[in-house]
Amino acid sequence: MSASSGQPLNAAQAERFRQALRMLQSGQREQAQSIAETLTEQAPQAADAWQLLGMCLADNGRQEQANAAFEHALALLPNNAVVLRNYGVSLARHGKVLRAQGQLGAAESVLRKALALSPEQASAWVDLGVVLRLLGRADEALAAFRRAEGMLHQRGASQPELQGAINGVLVDLGRPAEALAGARKLVALHPGHAPAHETLSNLLWENGVELAPGEDPLSEFRAAAQAQPENRALQLAFARMLLTAKHADEALVLLHPLRKREPGNALLDWFVADALDALQQHEQAAPLYAAAARGELGVLPEFLNARARHAFRTQHFDLAASCAEKAVKIDPHDQEGWSHLGTAWRLAGDEREHWLCDYERLVGYVEIVPPPGFSDLSVFLRTLAAALETMHSAKREPVNQSVRGGTQTAGQLFGRGDAVIRAAEAALGTAVENWLTTLPDDATHPFLSRKQRGVRFVGSWSVKLRSSGRHSNHIHPKGWASSAFYVALPSSVLEPDSESRAGWIQFGQPLEDLGLDLPPRRVIQPKQGHLALFPSYMWHGTTPFDGRESRLTVAFDMQPTM
Repeated sequence: MSASSGQPLNAAQAERFRQALRMLQSGQREQAQSIAETLTEQAPQAADAWQLLGMCLADNGRQEQANAAFEHALALLPNNAVVLRNYGVSLARHGKVLRAQGQLGAAESVLRKALALSPEQASAWVDLGVVLRLLGRADEALAAFRRAEGMLHQRGASQPELQGAINGVLVDLGRPAEALAGARKLVALHPGHAPAHETLSNLLWENGVELAPGEDPLSEFRAAAQAQPENRALQLAFARMLLTAKHADEALVLLHPLRKREPGNALLDWFVADALDALQQHEQAAPLYAAAARGELGVLPEFLNARARHAFRTQHFDLAASCAEKAVKIDPHDQEGWSHLGTAWRLAGDEREHWLCDYERLVGYVEIVPPPGFSDLSVFLRTLAAALETMHSAKREPVNQSVRGGTQTAGQLFGRGDAVIRAAEAALGTAVENWLTTLPDDATHPFLSRKQRGVRFVGSWSVKLRSSGRHSNHIHPKGWASSAFYVALPSSVLEPDSESRAGWIQFGQPLEDLGLDLPPRRVIQPKQGHLALFPSYMWHGTTPFDGRESRLTVAFDMQPTM
């Protein structure tokens, strides 16, 4: 830790320096900072004192002051390797925090400075790669991940999470064959690593028709689970995959020995209840949900939402409302909880459904303005459609999304280097900002109370539906507001006065497998160049269509920002 400064600490000060380090390592941050401040007063020309203060301030969440202290240490002892490394580590930790908070631009800036000071930090290169991937800059993300991979290889270390991230970026870049090869290698090297098996199964699910004809997407995962019955994480991950892929009967068989080994385990009860519910064995599922609710899961919004779904299926609407009310009380931003509560209010004839959803005022539908450089909207849409077509390399919809009969692009759409994608992002951002100004104010409303002057995109993608394709009714759990932008539409969708409403977007009709006979509250006919905007908790889906042309859209989720 010592910088070996030109003006070293004396023996007593050096001992206090070491004491402060021990305190810092044991979590006594304030006491350590007090010592560091005293040392900078006693030895203002000692770089060690200033870098110690920087470390303490950073640990106490005062990053700007920490940076100033480290800069002071570097001014006293320019280019000192120890100070540079400690300063770089401090910034890298702060960058990780910013990334977790969703401040991706700031995180990138901080991480790049951290790596300029201390480029040997493999973990910081990984964090930078994660940030860049979230920003849609997959090429740069891959370069950062490869840099970390090379460092770890030199040290004789292996990190399956990093290899998984590399495989994911390769998918984002439209290189599924390389990603599939990487995923196969990863499960061979780490057969007990559940995320590697999930990635492999998902890749085979979406791309197997072309890259691995005839191969069961779940076969490798299944074999690993059978070979490692004691690997609980792997067993649970495979059970989740089976439930997502609608193989609930196989999931029950898998879960049976786990429950025998761990009787009364609430998490396993929940998994089995979900499987029984999927098989419409609701009477057997009910006591398992009730038992799980009495423990720690009873305050977990994800579980409460699962139980609410069960309650809807069994016509216990008061229970569904109770679960939803509890979920949004625990997490006021829980989008699924609000969707369930709105549905329960609708079933009860409660006017609060209209207050919450207000399908006329809260659903926006606007035509975008052509971005600069495009003579008119049709030219822009044709150019954008051509770019999006090249990104739809998968042959099948993702296993865990609303798409039925189509494909969805991987990774973040916005942030890519393609000029027309950047133009679309800017044009859509402007349209969103204009829409925000039309929304009413309501400090008591879960959507309107969070309204700000702008938004940040937290997810962006494109969907290409084939004939008979549709979106099942769903919500967007990671958003505050969500969207659908119509790039290219089949003629059957554009027919005037269409009674079939083929390919139209509908709002307010709940998830189909809840078994609720509720019609949509509002239906909108898509038009090319138009953008639909709505709260992320609002049920929405599309009706199937027929035709040779594809239905091509861009969608994105948003969070409010100042």
